[in-house]
Amino acid sequence: MAEAQGPILEVRGLGKSFDVHGSFGRVKARLKAVDDVSFSLARGEVLGLVGESGCGKSTLGKTIMGIHEPTAGEVLFEGKRIAGGGFRRDNAMRARVQYAYQDPGASLDPRWKLRDSLHEPLVVHTDWPRARRDAHVREIVRLVGLPETHLDLYPHEISGGQQRRVGLARILTLRPEVVVLDEPTSGLDVSVQATVLTLFRDLQREFGLTYILVSHDLAVVRTMCDRVAVMYLGRIVEIGPTEEIFARPQHPYTRSLLAATPRIGGPRIARDFALGGEPPDPANLPSGCRFRTRCPKAQPGCAATEPVLLEAGGTRAACFHPG
Repeated sequence: MAEAQGPILEVRGLGKSFDVHGSFGRVKARLKAVDDVSFSLARGEVLGLVGESGCGKSTLGKTIMGIHEPTAGEVLFEGKRIAGGGFRRDNAMRARVQYAYQDPGASLDPRWKLRDSLHEPLVVHTDWPRARRDAHVREIVRLVGLPETHLDLYPHEISGGQQRRVGLARILTLRPEVVVLDEPTSGLDVSVQATVLTLFRDLQREFGLTYILVSHDLAVVRTMCDRVAVMYLGRIVEIGPTEEIFARPQHPYTRSLLAATPRIGGPRIARDFALGGEPPDPANLPSGCRFRTRCPKAQPGCAATEPVLLEAGGTRAACFHPG
């Protein structure tokens, strides 16, 4: 559970756009993958980012990390800008905010033994001698639950769940404070998922980590997260405490996502909130509320103005007709 402290991370009006190229390389449109996103993250908190594929949640995580350069807004770490306005973060700051890729196997060099992959961040970010690096790597490998003998294996010689552990070990060698977890349980068996989630919790306590969890799996989000931010076409449309989001969702899109989630027993969100159709073209957004073309509660006025996040029940929702 998040500690009662000031924010460790602040995102202010963050935006990331990409050019859409047509014939002869000409720019024919601008796609707003992330659009005017703002939130703060308390130290020790776990914030979930959810939404359909293409909603911008992974792009948001990569922009916060610095993998993508923001086209608008800024990111602050402990009150100091780390992204936005042309700022280039140094190696020390990069070590404190880390990104765990959805496919950790793809981020490991298949020609290197795991030992070499785990040494690499320390070679880049520290001036430690080989013996100190090796001792540190062995300690991290033990903490993520892998035997030291695995250090002499290649990535293809271990399972997907073990690759997840190696990916985490590679990040933790630098002792980060904020970790962006991108779909950390995708492609794993249910039993392996449970083991990995338990590992995340254990590592959070061990290292005092703060997580941003990007996931389409609402069951994982409900288990892991203190708060949830729901994204649609690049914007956060609802944000609030996890139990409030799941028990009393205020935005029609949130209700639609929950209605589409299979349930065994317990109440079910009304069927009239079932999500239909496809999202609009993000390079040609509708006027006003960008969800109105699929919303069961849409009214003519929804096309005039884009709603902003306002208090609604126990959450904040960007909707003219919440509840």
